[in-house]
Amino acid sequence: MNNDPELNGKYLGSISSDFIKVCDTLKEASYQIRVRGISAFPVFPIAKTEIPLGQLLIGIKDAPQLSWNYFVSFLDEFKQRKLVENEEDFIAAYKNPDEFCCLFVVDEAFTNFVFIPYPED
Repeated sequence: MNNDPELNGKYLGSISSDFIKVCDTLKEASYQIRVRGISAFPVFPIAKTEIPLGQLLIGIKDAPQLSWNYFVSFLDEFKQRKLVENEEDFIAAYKNPDEFCCLFVVDEAFTNFVFIPYPED
């Protein structure tokens, strides 16, 4: 569940340019999920189309400057949908949510977890 070496420039550039525009919103959502006791492991699925995973947080329709739709979810949903089969491995690989955003990238040629550091204040 580490950053995939196949995360080529196409994805890295597209994700990074979007991420800088939404990182504050995602960081706050992550904080709220954790502080309210919903989950210690927030996950933000992203896709260029609508997907049936999590709830839409920021959509391309509402923010046309974005290339990706951002959804909000957490470990339990991924376990229920059998997208994470080994909870211990997931937890061991999960990075500090105050410093990193856990994205689940869903695209035609690439589907995987990606951890992106939040910009420093």
